[in-house]
Parts: sequence; C-alpha cells; structure tokens
Amino acid sequence: MRAIVRQQYGGPEHLHIQDLPQPIAKTGEVLIRVRAFGLNRAEQYFRQGLWGEVAAISGIECAGEVEYDPSGRLQPGQKVIALMGGMGRSRNGSYAEWVSAPAGNVVPIRTKLDWAHLAALPESYATAWTCLHDNLALQAGDTLLIRGALSALGQAALQLAKQRGAKVIATVRHESRLTAAQGLGADEAWIESPSLFDATSANGAQSVDKVLDLVGTSTLLDSLRLAKRNGRVCMAGFLGGHAPLADFDPMVHLPSGRHLSFFASALVFGSEEYPLGDIPFQQIIDWAESGAIQAKPVRVFPFEEIQAAHRLLDAQTAGGKIVVMGGA
Repeated sequence: MRAIVRQQYGGPEHLHIQDLPQPIAKTGEVLIRVRAFGLNRAEQYFRQGLWGEVAAISGIECAGEVEYDPSGRLQPGQKVIALMGGMGRSRNGSYAEWVSAPAGNVVPIRTKLDWAHLAALPESYATAWTCLHDNLALQAGDTLLIRGALSALGQAALQLAKQRGAKVIATVRHESRLTAAQGLGADEAWIESPSLFDATSANGAQSVDKVLDLVGTSTLLDSLRLAKRNGRVCMAGFLGGHAPLADFDPMVHLPSGRHLSFFASALVFGSEEYPLGDIPFQQIIDWAESGAIQAKPVRVFPFEEIQAAHRLLDAQTAGGKIVVMGGA
C-alpha cells in the first residue's frame, strides 16, 4: 500500500509517500480502507517531535470502509469512522491507504455524505461534544464564549452549542472574520485579545456562564475572569502556543467559585473512561446531512499533496477543517 511516512522530525517537507506492506488486523482490531482523513493540530506536534517519539505514519482519524474485522462484528464494505486509540502516536495512523485500528475506536455509521465531508467530523465533533456536555455541562440558555471559534474545533463547538440552545459569543483574531463567525451562527463576535476581560468590562459586557478556551495558556487566566460565579472554563486547545503558566497561584489567579478543567482528546478517546459510545456520532452525521450544522471542510487536498496540506495547517490560516483524500 501507499503510506505517507515521516522521514524525520521537522517541517512538512519530511512527509513522503512510500510503498509499505498492508497492515494485518489482529484480534481486537479492524482493518479499514481509508477514504479520507482530517488534519489535526496533534499531527503537527507529532511531525515536529514536540510529543516525543511517535509512529512514522501519522493520522489520528479517518473515514472509510471495513476491509476485515476478525471478530465478525463489522462486515466488509461497512462505512465507518475511526479516531484515536493511539493511531499516529503509539501505532501507525491513517495517513495511508489502509489502517488497522483498535476495534473500540471504530464506529459504524450510516450516511450519504461524501468522504471529504464525513472525514471533517470525527475528531473535531467528538472533542467539541465532550467539552460542551461533560466538562462545561452546557445547558439551553447558557451564554458560552468560544475563544478561537473559527478553528475546526471551535466551529464544531459553535454548531453543537447552537443545537443545544445556548447563546454563543465567538472570538476571532481579525476584524475581517467577524462576519464569518456570525454566519456560522454566533450571536455575537468579538476580536480576540489576551485582555478580553478588561476590554469587555469597559464596554459594559456581562460575564458569561461557560468558556471554551482553544487559544491556550496565554488567555486562560483572562477566561477565568470572564466566567460568572459557578461558571465553568474548559481549555482544550493551544492555538496561541502552549508555554506553561509561570508562577500560577490559585489564591491570586483562580477566582473563587469558578470551575477549571482541561480536555486532551488525543490521549483519552476510546479508553474505559471515555468510550466512543458516549458520542452521538450518528446524530451529528444526521445533522450534517440535513444542514442543521455546517460541517464541510474548508480545504480538501489529494493524497499526493500532503506537504501542501501541512503547510496550510502550520500557517493557521485555513479557517476550518482541512481534509486529505485517501490514497486508495
């Protein structure tokens, strides 16, 4: 099979297509014919060597068809999505024509969506769902602030929050993107700033019930100040970098009565604590089919243009999900 193999840690130029043996599905695994896969920030970190020694074939998610399931649970040709389970990190991932994934990380689905559209959903929407419904306990009528709302994860969270009946305030980096955020359903759109609390307080804005912070440690303390008493803040991304907070003092930096949590999807999905059965994937796919959520990728690249796709990922200018078609 053809696979995209990282030759060494570094830039996109180190990703090259090679011919390798097709993987064999062992007991507890499913062999999948990869039709398309989404790109994720974790794969950028894998490529750069920021997460230590990882598999040479990256890719933490894909959409495709079952080639072989040793257990007989899934039949050949069944449409599936797969994500996490060590793919791209501790085992070869989905940047290939075929991938063998842990059975617990493979979800059968029904859909008429094309492969590129389907591949835009798994990781972003699973993570967004968990952040909103678990970490943030989002309820209808809540006011949710999403920092980094036009990232792939931010857009997924915005769409799901509106389905939940929440009011959504979206932050974007540039004034030119305010309209795009509102076009996706945001009730309000603000320009992102590390001192958003001071800026909004001066304008008479009220504190919010929940904050999903995808910018990272550079805005986390500001997000805590923006949350109401009994409000919740979940950090689930590092769009602004992930340098550690220096000299964090809870008595000084953590306002009383605010709840802070973190979610690292790449490390937990498919585990006993975070089974994929908790995510209503079929409902999310049905919403995408009906147009209730806008979930199409913003750019789709052929398999052979993986380097160009990763250059766009590095630039952080895509404005949504990047998808690469499978090589098969």
